[in-house]
Amino acid sequence: MAELLQTLSAFAVFLSIAAFGFLFLLVSLLFGEVFEHFSFEHEIDHAMGGPSFLSPRILSVFITAFGGAGAIATYYGLSTLPASGIGFFTGAAFASLIYLFARFLYSQQASTEVKATDVLGQTARVVVGIPKDGLGQVRCRVGEELVDKIARSSDGTPIPENTPVTVEQVLGEMVIVNRLKSPPTPGGTTQQ
Repeated sequence: MAELLQTLSAFAVFLSIAAFGFLFLLVSLLFGEVFEHFSFEHEIDHAMGGPSFLSPRILSVFITAFGGAGAIATYYGLSTLPASGIGFFTGAAFASLIYLFARFLYSQQASTEVKATDVLGQTARVVVGIPKDGLGQVRCRVGEELVDKIARSSDGTPIPENTPVTVEQVLGEMVIVNRLKSPPTPGGTTQQ
């Protein structure tokens, strides 16, 4: 065993580290969902609000760059310690680039989730007429989303289709609406 360790050159060790890191990177890219069950990456990502340095992909990029830069440094005549330093800083630089790119991609994610309270106070349009003391349906725009809700008039009066209304209350999936007050006419009276 001692003879085997003596015959291994620093170049071969660094090259083996790079190969292991690259192999791990390929496996994590192909079967990434499997590794999430054996790592804390998922919990850390949610705690940090995005990807972490402990992500298997980022760590494998670090290991690959460390091994590759160390192998190149020993090829050009540096001893093991300086080659390890060059490998470390090169690995940290590449891992940082991947980390920053992953953070950028994570920040570009958009959510289309519309909460029930987001429609409160919004102007809506009746799409299914609301009968006296009955239920109808209204549609309003929240951001870029069109949201349909079951609706009831606040005073129990009927509201015909295509009438603009204001959402005054949210009761689960149902909303309580009131006719939108029209702006004053030039004569100073309001229209209902």
